[in-house]
Amino acid sequence: MSGRRFSGAAGVTPPRRTLRATSGTIVLILAGAVAVLLLGDALVRAGVVEMLRLVPWVLLAVWAVYVLLYASHITFDREGATVQNYLRITRVPWPRVRDIAMRWQVVFGLDDGSSLPAYGGPVAGRPGRAPRTDRTRSAGTGPADPSPGRAVPAALRDVAELRDAWQGVDAWQSGDAAGAPAGRDAGDLGIQRSWDVPALVALAVIVVGAVISALSTTA
Repeated sequence: MSGRRFSGAAGVTPPRRTLRATSGTIVLILAGAVAVLLLGDALVRAGVVEMLRLVPWVLLAVWAVYVLLYASHITFDREGATVQNYLRITRVPWPRVRDIAMRWQVVFGLDDGSSLPAYGGPVAGRPGRAPRTDRTRSAGTGPADPSPGRAVPAALRDVAELRDAWQGVDAWQSGDAAGAPAGRDAGDLGIQRSWDVPALVALAVIVVGAVISALSTTA
């Protein structure tokens, strides 16, 4: 797929894009690093058996960090958006979306009157600092610019691209050059809800390991 910036008005097919809080990625990496250090220290000080007993509890902590701070995100493409809030996943086709608002977080307004907040997407923040050239112009020490202003925060740029993809739904419904089906009605497109099955399977495995670890300790 093309990596060009897309516009709904231009009818350009958007690439698949994922929006996730950078802080969650950083914390997950730190949690993984701490887990490796803890297990390495246990291996050196207490041996393999004690280290293996510690593994499930360390992994449980990393799993909690994953779910609480990393798993939530928004993924969108030409056909719709997928919102994951912790372990709950919701797939919304663009024709079912009536509005995309930026409050503290991104909120999708749906055609049935309900709303879908996205816990892991862009969040509202302070406006970016004006570039140095803009500050010097405002002080009268630089050349005039017809469009001075503050730098656009990354979160607002992400939301703008999200809205661009949503606004391309008219071309999608009418059938475009990319081969989208014509005549699709919003009522024919269901909102799909599911769970993060791999994360739940991982939790089950970790819990089984924790039980075995506890039983082996008390034996």
